[in-house]
Amino acid sequence: MISLKNIYTKIPAAFLSAVAVALGLSAETFAAAKDIINQGSGATGASGQSLEGGIEIVTNILLFLIGTIAVIAIIIGGIKYTTSNGDASSIKSAKDTILYAVIGLIVAIMAYGIVRWVVNLF
Repeated sequence: MISLKNIYTKIPAAFLSAVAVALGLSAETFAAAKDIINQGSGATGASGQSLEGGIEIVTNILLFLIGTIAVIAIIIGGIKYTTSNGDASSIKSAKDTILYAVIGLIVAIMAYGIVRWVVNLF
């Protein structure tokens, strides 16, 4: 049987791992954004940044934020699931939390693909 003490000692390690992955992704995203701003391509605005580059920066940042929120929601759902102690309503709530986080992540990835397709189309 899993004890609550055992679960709560492992949560910080899982959280720190998720934060490390998120920070790695954000550093890459912001480095790419800096390169786009510095290089610029196509028609540029007053800041020297192209419209395509600006849209790409915004979508990358939003995708990163949504991904981070989804990971946090999945972790919360997992914690709720492990601490439910067999209560049917708590288990259903935890599964719903995880399901909605995954669905939100899939929708965000699809939206990212659609935005990339539209930007590349024009």
